[in-house]
Amino acid sequence: MGNGMAGTRLVEQLRALDPSGARVRITVIGDEPHPAYNRVLLSNVLSGGIGPAQTRMRSGGWRPGDGVTVRTGVRATGIDVAARSLTLDGGHPPVEYDELVLTTGSAPNLPRIDGAYRDDGTPARGVTTFRTLDDCAAIAAAAHPGARVVIVGAGLLGLEAARGVLMRGAAVTLVHPQDYPMDRQLDRDGGAVLARIVRGLGAELVVGRRAAEFVRGDDRAGHALLLDDGTRVATDLLILAAGTVPRTELARSAGITAADGIVVDDTLRTSAPHVWAAGDCCEHDGVVYGLVQPAWEQTAVLAARLCGARDTVYSGSTQVTRLKAHDIDLVAMGRVDVGGHDQGHEVLTLADPARGRYAKAVVRAGRLVGALSLGNPGVAGAFTQLFDSNGPVPQDRMSLLIGHAPPGVETAGTDAGPESVVCRCNSVTRGRIAEAWRNGARSDEAVARATRAGTGCGGCRGVVGTLCEGWNMHGQSGIHDSGADRDDRTGAKGDAA
Repeated sequence: MGNGMAGTRLVEQLRALDPSGARVRITVIGDEPHPAYNRVLLSNVLSGGIGPAQTRMRSGGWRPGDGVTVRTGVRATGIDVAARSLTLDGGHPPVEYDELVLTTGSAPNLPRIDGAYRDDGTPARGVTTFRTLDDCAAIAAAAHPGARVVIVGAGLLGLEAARGVLMRGAAVTLVHPQDYPMDRQLDRDGGAVLARIVRGLGAELVVGRRAAEFVRGDDRAGHALLLDDGTRVATDLLILAAGTVPRTELARSAGITAADGIVVDDTLRTSAPHVWAAGDCCEHDGVVYGLVQPAWEQTAVLAARLCGARDTVYSGSTQVTRLKAHDIDLVAMGRVDVGGHDQGHEVLTLADPARGRYAKAVVRAGRLVGALSLGNPGVAGAFTQLFDSNGPVPQDRMSLLIGHAPPGVETAGTDAGPESVVCRCNSVTRGRIAEAWRNGARSDEAVARATRAGTGCGGCRGVVGTLCEGWNMHGQSGIHDSGADRDDRTGAKGDAA
C-alpha cells in the first residue's frame, strides 16, 4: 500500500481492530521520502500558518511492537498477481503478500503547455506543481515579496495555492480556461461572486483563456507564459494546479481493470484476486472522489474486511467540497447546476456580491440534493447536516439561506447539540469532543489526538479550538452554555466541517 493519507488511515484502522497484529501483519511502501502527511494541509504550510511537521499524520511514528513496517522512498514497479509478489525499484528484493492494498493516490494533472516540461515529462526549471511538501518548499522559496507567480488553474488547488502565495507577499495571476473559478463545484452566479472575492484579495484572475507556451528566461530576465490569445504574462514561477489524476499505472501494468481510477466493487476488491484499492486511486460505481471523507469511509470498510468481517460493504459517499483558503469560506455539495426554473426541483438563491456572500439550495422531493455556501459559515453548517442526513427540508425553505435553521438542524459547530457533527471527515460529534475535553484534551491538538477531529481536511480546527477556548474559560458549565462558545474574535459562530 502507499504511504499516503489513505494508506496510513487504513493502517490505523487495522491496528484499532487488531491491536496485537494477530490477524494482519502490515508492510507499508511509499515512494515519497517523508513520513505520511496530510496533503490537505499543504495550503496552510504554503501560507506559513503551520510547519511541515504539523502535517504529519502520525507524529510519533509506529513503535516496534505495533507490527507495522514502513519503507519510505521506495517505489513499487510491478505486481505479479499469480505469485502474489510486489517488485520494487532500486535493487530492493520483491515483497510477497497475502493481500495487497493499492492506495497509490493521485498525481498532478499536467496540462499541455509547450516548453513547460523536460524530455522526461517532469516540470522544467521555473515550473512546479502543488502536490507535495517538496513542492511547497519550492514555491515558498520563490514567492517572496515582489516576485511574480502565475498559477494555471483556478479550481480548489489553484485558489489554495494563490492564497498562500499572496500571504507571502508575491504578486499572483491565475489563468483558468473556463468562464469562472471552481466551475466544477459552482454555478455561474456563485462563480462570479468567488471571482470578485479572489480579485479583492489582490490576485489577477484571467478566465476563458488557456496557457499555450512557457518561455524560460535567463539569469537576467524572468520567464513568461503565453496564452492562447497571444497575451504574454511575465512570471518568476509557474505553478501547475490543474487538478489531479488517479495513479493507476501500477495496476494497469498488472492487467488490473482501471477506467479513470482502479475499478473496485462494494468490498473494495479490484479485478485481481487478493488485490484491493482505496482512496484517490480507486473508482467505485463510476466515481473517483478525490476527497478525504470518502477515503476514510473506504478504508474503514476495507479494514473490517481484512480483519474478517464479511457483511461490511461500501455503498458510496456523499460529496461535500470545502475550499481551504484563508479568508474564503466556501462549501459546495451535490447538484448545483440546476436552473432556477427547473420543473423537477425547487431552487433558492440568495446573493450579496458586494459582501462576498452567496447561497443556493436545490431541493427535490423535500430533500436537499445540492447546495452552495460562500461567505456564510452558519448556512454551510445547516446545509451540510441536511445533505448528510438526507433529512426533510423545512417548510420555510428561505430560512436556511439566511441561517435560521429549523429545530434539530444546527447551523454551527460551536452552539450545536451533542449529536451535531463538527468534524465531518472523521464523523466526530460535539459531544465526543466535549468528552475528550473532560478527559484532559484542552486544545485542538489534544482533541485531534484523542478523537481525530481536525486530522482530515482541517476545516474544523478553528471550531474545535473555539470550543476548547470557551470551555477552558468557563469550565464544564460552559459546555452547556452556547454563549460561552462564541468566537470573540469575529463575533460569529464557527462552522461545522
